[in-house]
Amino acid sequence: MIGQFAELQSALEQEGVQLSDVKRVIITHQDIDHIGNVGALLDAIPDLEIWAHADEIPYLTGEKPLIKFTPERRALLPAPVLALADQLLLQLPEVNISRTLADGDILPLQGGTQVIHTPGHTPGHICLYFGEQQFLLAADELRVVDDELVGPAPQATPDMPEALRSLKKLTDLKLNKVLCYHGGEYMNDPAQRIATLAESAE
Repeated sequence: MIGQFAELQSALEQEGVQLSDVKRVIITHQDIDHIGNVGALLDAIPDLEIWAHADEIPYLTGEKPLIKFTPERRALLPAPVLALADQLLLQLPEVNISRTLADGDILPLQGGTQVIHTPGHTPGHICLYFGEQQFLLAADELRVVDDELVGPAPQATPDMPEALRSLKKLTDLKLNKVLCYHGGEYMNDPAQRIATLAESAE
């Protein structure tokens, strides 16, 4: 989130990572709580690379309004929430994308990291699969609620049917762990749980 750069830097340092070690940021999707510190990172690391899926780039560069803040959706927000949202939006930087990602790309990270395009929550939402570690970074495609792995939040997902269809793309992965941005880690046979979620969404 915007304004949490100090917390981000502290968390990196706790893992033994200095800002000077950070070479790139992979944006899983455009939501403010996921891109809010990009501006501060670019200020601190001017040559930082920004990677994102092709379908997300128009929103990140300002060509299109963020999908959660279209005029139609803004009209539904209470005035205090709208005022806060506008304040946050004004702080978002102009972003130049260094690398355009596509479904199935294998990135040269951690022995090969697969990009999985999972649209629905946003058009260019991606998950990242670290095959050697059998680990899925699910972003907002999955959540952990009351210690159980569940699908994306309906109230925050403009195209819920598409997001549920995207679950099928995760069913063939060998998994020991899933990390969700909302809810944290899930390690209780995540592959079986995702298969159950995908089947129930049909």
